[in-house]
Amino acid sequence: MLIITGTFRLPPANLDTARPVMAAMVAASRAEPGCLRYSYGEDVLDPGLIHVTEHWADQASLAAHGASPHIREWRATWPGLGIGARDLTLFEAGAGRPI
Repeated sequence: MLIITGTFRLPPANLDTARPVMAAMVAASRAEPGCLRYSYGEDVLDPGLIHVTEHWADQASLAAHGASPHIREWRATWPGLGIGARDLTLFEAGAGRPI
């Protein structure tokens, strides 16, 4: 399994405009084959800081996600939403277990 975690920023004044765009991106990503988890979460103490969590079954699934039409559309919205300061890290993980 591949895990991507990290953050991106946008101006807090743009959050209301960004929420439906982010929701569309999350919904389309969750529908992709090999997507095990995909979420964006607003930081409760730092307005405009968005936490990203993605779990992918394998590299092929992640590559298909990167080439998908909805990710191209999502990236095209970044300048208008002021999205920047992306800090994402990819991890390879074995089988997980509940704790």
